[in-house]
This record gives sequence, C-alpha cells and structure tokens, in this order.
Amino acid sequence: MSRRLAPLNAPQTSVLIADQLRERVLDGSYAPGEQLSEAHLAEQLGISRGPVREALQRLSQEGLLISHRNRGVFVVELTPADIAEIYAAREAVELAAARIVFEGDHDSKAAAVARLSAIVATMPEIVEANDWQQLALEDLKFHASLVESTGNSRLVRIYATLAAESRICMVHLENAYHRPQALTEEHQRIVDLLDAGPWEELSATIRKHMATAVEDLTMLTAERDRLRDGELPGG
Repeated sequence: MSRRLAPLNAPQTSVLIADQLRERVLDGSYAPGEQLSEAHLAEQLGISRGPVREALQRLSQEGLLISHRNRGVFVVELTPADIAEIYAAREAVELAAARIVFEGDHDSKAAAVARLSAIVATMPEIVEANDWQQLALEDLKFHASLVESTGNSRLVRIYATLAAESRICMVHLENAYHRPQALTEEHQRIVDLLDAGPWEELSATIRKHMATAVEDLTMLTAERDRLRDGELPGG
C-alpha cells in the first residue's frame, strides 16, 4: 500500500483532496488511531493548508476521521459497539432495499438478480486465492448493488457511508471472514430468495447474514487486538 498522496495539478479543491485521503483510510494505508497532520499533508500535496483543513473536516463529517480539540485529527478506531451499530444500520437499509426490489416490477428485479448473481460468481475463485481484501470489496459491492437496484438515491447515499465504515472494520484484519467458504452460499441464498421469495425467508436470511458478520468481525477484531497487545512488550 502506498501512503503517498498524488500532487494535484488541477485547481485545488477540498473534494479532490478528500477523495485521496478517503481512499487511503479505506485501503488501510492510514491505520486506525493514526494522526493526520494538516501541515504534513499540505506539504506533501504542495498546496496551502486551507483546502486540506476543509478535506479533513469533510471526512470527519463522514465519520472516517475524528477530531480531538488541541490534539489533532485521527483515523477513527471502531469498537465492537461501533461494529454492532454499523451492521444494525446496514440491516435496516438493506431490508428496505430488498423489499423495494422484491416487490418491484419483474424486469427491474430480474436485472438486479442478474447483477448480484454475477458478483457472487466471482467469489469462489477469490476465496480459493485467499485474497481477503478483494473478497471484502466484492462482498461490499454485492450489498451496495442491492441498494443501488432500488433506484433510491437517498438510500444509496446513506449506504455509502455505512459501506465505508464496514470496509474500515475489515481492512486491518488479515482475514475478515471466520467462515469464508460459506460466503458464496450465503450470498447466493439471498439472490435466490430475492428472485423467488418468500419475503419472510429473505428478510430472515438478511438479518442472519448481518448478525453473523457482527459475530465474526467482533471475534476476529478481539483476536487481532490480543495478538497486537501481546507483541507490545517485545517491541
């Protein structure tokens, strides 16, 4: 992973800077709890500090950074309680999205099912290759595609923030999946039920899928933290 930011030759805007910083946070280049120096970033980008400050404020509003008075700006550190909240919110949005698609017209639902099936088809090879970062991206792409299939721009906008936070949950784990071999089957089950129903089983499957993710991420995060803490005395 490259931590270096690309100099901006176009007219400098906080949006362009925020886009670069956001991707560095989401791909794990900046670690949870790491401080981001406004002065250092401005120097690296070759610009004044004003646009950088605005970009950091933007990412703070998105929940990716946290600002501590008189201390600076830091990459957010997500706790087990945060993970539970993120996935509870995801569950609410995805259930709403699934209901819209499930009860929508035949052609729209068929198109959604085809898109989701294509994503699921990529998963076995990725699991076989032990490419957990790519698997996390495909996993989130699946769920984002479900929400996008509604055509509801507000649901899509809400979900984008939740997906980014989910990616932060996953990116610093060597493997964010306790049962990776079951992942393809779980997602295919959602597709099949979205296509044919019944709704009660589809909604129950989505809820179980979210609950399983919370359990896995909480357990794996705890294991990572125990290993990290155990390595500290040895330096």
